Amino acid sequence: MNIHDTSRYHDVHARSMRDPEGFWGEAAREIDWIEPAKKIFDPAMGLYGRWFTGAVVNTCYNALDRHVASGRADQVALIHDSPLADPAAPSTVTKLTYAQMLHEVQALAAVMQDFGVAKGDRVVLYMPMVPEAMIAMLACARIGAVHSVVFGGFAATELATRIEATRPKLVFSASCGLEPGRFVHYKPLLDEAIRLSSVKPDGCIILQRPQQQCELVAGRDHDWAELRRNAIAAKKSAPCIPVLATDPLYILYTSGTTGKPKGVVRDNGGHLVALKWSMFNLYGVEPGEVFWCGSDIGWVVGHSYIIYAPLFHGATSIMYEGKPIGTPDAGSFWRVISQHHAAAFFTAPTAFRAIRKEDPEGNFIRRYDLSKFRTLFLAGERADPPTVEWAEKQLKIPVIDHWWQTETGWCIAGNPVGLGMLPVKHGSPTVPMPGYQVDVVDEAARPLPAGTMGSIVIKLPMPPACLPTLWEQDERCKEAYFNEFPGYYKTSDAGYKDGDGYVYVMGRTDDIINVAGHRLSTGGMEEILASHPDVAECAVLGVKDAIKGEAPCGFLVLKAGVTRAHAEIEKEIVALVRDKLGPVAAFRLAITVARLPKTRSGKILRGTIKKIADGDEWTMPATIEDPKVLEEIEGALKGRV
Repeated sequence: MNIHDTSRYHDVHARSMRDPEGFWGEAAREIDWIEPAKKIFDPAMGLYGRWFTGAVVNTCYNALDRHVASGRADQVALIHDSPLADPAAPSTVTKLTYAQMLHEVQALAAVMQDFGVAKGDRVVLYMPMVPEAMIAMLACARIGAVHSVVFGGFAATELATRIEATRPKLVFSASCGLEPGRFVHYKPLLDEAIRLSSVKPDGCIILQRPQQQCELVAGRDHDWAELRRNAIAAKKSAPCIPVLATDPLYILYTSGTTGKPKGVVRDNGGHLVALKWSMFNLYGVEPGEVFWCGSDIGWVVGHSYIIYAPLFHGATSIMYEGKPIGTPDAGSFWRVISQHHAAAFFTAPTAFRAIRKEDPEGNFIRRYDLSKFRTLFLAGERADPPTVEWAEKQLKIPVIDHWWQTETGWCIAGNPVGLGMLPVKHGSPTVPMPGYQVDVVDEAARPLPAGTMGSIVIKLPMPPACLPTLWEQDERCKEAYFNEFPGYYKTSDAGYKDGDGYVYVMGRTDDIINVAGHRLSTGGMEEILASHPDVAECAVLGVKDAIKGEAPCGFLVLKAGVTRAHAEIEKEIVALVRDKLGPVAAFRLAITVARLPKTRSGKILRGTIKKIADGDEWTMPATIEDPKVLEEIEGALKGRV
């Protein structure tokens, strides 16, 4: 196979490696700068150098003002779709044009200034998936305030640690979030977090949702709608505040952290340039088209591709307050794509496994007109080949896996639709994006040959938009990411590259298990388990073994409608792994469960399952979707390990 034939990728990537300053300097022409960079890249600044040093810019201006000025005032900027807001309706849809969004942001930014919020001050958002969350984030960017969004699934203790770490002047929150069949009571969690924190914000602005109101604390809490109404009546409007390209735009704490949280810093300039570049070159989306990222604003994917990148590009962004199944059925994604004419959709593989489990034949897909839908993108965890194959077969469009991290803010390895797609290889997110030199190395940071498993690392300097540091923790940043492999950023992912340069991410470094001295990938085993016709989703992890140190254990969730005996299927799974991997895998234990414990963003909590299986002490993860699942896992493990 010659992968050089039709794509411009190889030439573009080679140029980004040969002349990074020329490459990113050219990409920066797509941004409206107040003052251009004195240096495109300054290797003497920061932990490994900084991009666009000396440049002055405003992120909100590039997201809104310039589009209103250039003819997109009446184009829809945001479509908010909630199947949960009104139980009597299929969905409640709110649309805001670029002009309307700008008007709302100008007013809210003025309200923030009335509270004394100025450039460099931090503002915490603890919000559900509502348009006001986007408005608040852009309002922060407008006046140079640094936002820190805390995922609405975090408990009070987690929120308190983030308030302690950022010392916010202001907190934005809401009376409630909506989940199928229940409310998430945000306000009591916020009150408890503030009580626990030694840092007290000057004020809290609370969105009272019609589904459930909350009590406001006198002197501290303020009604969002009332503040908005008064600001608009008084014609208050905040102008864009110039900031340096190297000034922070936001702080985002990585999920699952314990102890002192790890706050990834995103700067203004590099973030603008890389995300704007990605919208066409990676995702193949034109200005004016509809782009849907099915993440949550509390995660990096939501920051980058619900809030910022589509608006930098002049596209229309969809924000969805619902689930892949159960709101009301396994056709909810197709309804949104069809109704709002989305050209591209970006979600997690977990969502597709849930849909496949409920609708294995894809019957819901054929109920909707998906003629405008061109490309499906998957990220957030490894996309197992059976799920990708199922989506390709059902949708008959390209299904593209890509790999990135909170720390990078955008794609590390992907298949660049705008540059011309490369051949898809199932199990690989394809190739490094321009700006990234991805190597696979051994413990001494020596590059390994093709096909050899090792630690995946990124050669320094990182491209624009990647973290310059952790919030007020330079030393911790060096220790976490740069010290172990000198000259590289440590991804903490393990995998290999093939002879064509395709990257294969097989799991976190912690997910590589050592069975009697053999390093085995749990991701590779999960691929085998998922290939069984009765399996909807699975997780493999290493559990303690007195002889071998660790032994693999597979957890299976079966497809809807499977009635065969579980023991029979488990026996077939063990034989399948033995057949595909050989006896070296020592795979003898497959356990059927009704469901797997997940975070509310859909990631399987493998670490917690492992602790339960090993009999170690464990704590309830802050982001778990349903704590009762862990009791089910404990029950399934009894007598088996």
